[in-house]
Amino acid sequence: MSRKIVIAGGTGQIGAMMARRYQENGDEVIVLGRTPRELPWGFAQWDGKTLGDWAEHVDGSDIVINLAGRSVNCRYTDENRRAIMDSRVDSTRALGEAIAAASRPPALWLQSSTATIYSHSYERANDEHTGAIDQDEPGADPGWKHSVNVAKRWEETLDAADTPETRKVAMRSAMVMSPDRDGIFDVMLEIVRMGLGGTAGDGRQYISWIHHEDFLDAIDWIIANEHLDGAINLASPNPLPNKAFMRIFRQAWGVSLGLPATAWMLEIGAVFLKTETELLLKSRRVVPGRLLEDGFEFSWPEWDGAARDLCRAWREQNQ
Repeated sequence: MSRKIVIAGGTGQIGAMMARRYQENGDEVIVLGRTPRELPWGFAQWDGKTLGDWAEHVDGSDIVINLAGRSVNCRYTDENRRAIMDSRVDSTRALGEAIAAASRPPALWLQSSTATIYSHSYERANDEHTGAIDQDEPGADPGWKHSVNVAKRWEETLDAADTPETRKVAMRSAMVMSPDRDGIFDVMLEIVRMGLGGTAGDGRQYISWIHHEDFLDAIDWIIANEHLDGAINLASPNPLPNKAFMRIFRQAWGVSLGLPATAWMLEIGAVFLKTETELLLKSRRVVPGRLLEDGFEFSWPEWDGAARDLCRAWREQNQ
C-alpha cells in the first residue's frame, strides 16, 4: 500500500537518498525545508521551529522522519554551538507539537540522533544497552562534550513529546557512506584521490560507518517491526581504527600513497577549513546491538567489501 511519508530537513544527501527510495516504492513523499526549491517529490516550507501550514502534511501521514539540524562541519564558536543545538531541539519540538495536534497522527516518528552520543572509546564497543554516554575516557578532548550534550538534548526532546499514538525511534546513525556527491564518502574519497588519505593522528581512533544500502534497509526493518522503539544504532557491526580504515580505502580506490597527518597538523588545517578535529580524532566505536539481536542481516558488514562497492558506484556515477 502507498504510504505518505514526511521528511523534515530532507533536502540534503540523506534526505534525497530516502525520498528517492520511497518514491520509487510508490509512496507519497513530502520534504519540509526552509528554502523553496523544485524537487522530484513534494515540498513544503517550514521554519524548523514553529507550527504552520506545513503541519497539515503531518496530519494523516504514515511516517514522519526528522533529519533537520545545522551541519556540524564548522568551527565550534559560541554562535555555531547555539545554532547546532537550537536547530535540532527546535525542529524536534515543533514536529512533536504537530504530531500531538494531528487528528490522525503518524504511526511512526523516525528521529535523527547520532552515534557521537557515545563517549570517546578505544576498547569499549558501544551498543544501546551498555554503551558509555558522557563518560571521560583517556584521550578525550573536553570540547567534545558539546556534541554529546547536543545528542542528549535531541533525544530528550523526542522523549518529552506527548505523542502516545506514535511510535518513536531515535536513529543513532554512524557515517552513512553513499557514492552521491557531497556526502561524507565523496569528501573522504577526494582526500584519498589527492594522496592525502593517510593516518589521522595516531590512527587508533575508531570510525563507525554504514553502507547506504544497509542504512536504508535497516530503516525499512524498523518500519516493518513495530516492537522496535527507542534508541537504535545504525552502524556496521565492524567499526575499525582510522589507520586500517584509510589503508583499506586507499586499496579500494587503487592509490598506494596516503600522507599521514599528526594531531597538531589537523588542528591547523581545521582552522583554515573552518571545521573541527573532533570529526577525525574522536574514537566512535559503535555497534548495532539491537538490530543484530532482532535478526537484521547486513549486506555490507565489512569495510573492505563496502569500500570497493562504493568506489565502483562512484566511478559509474562520475564517468
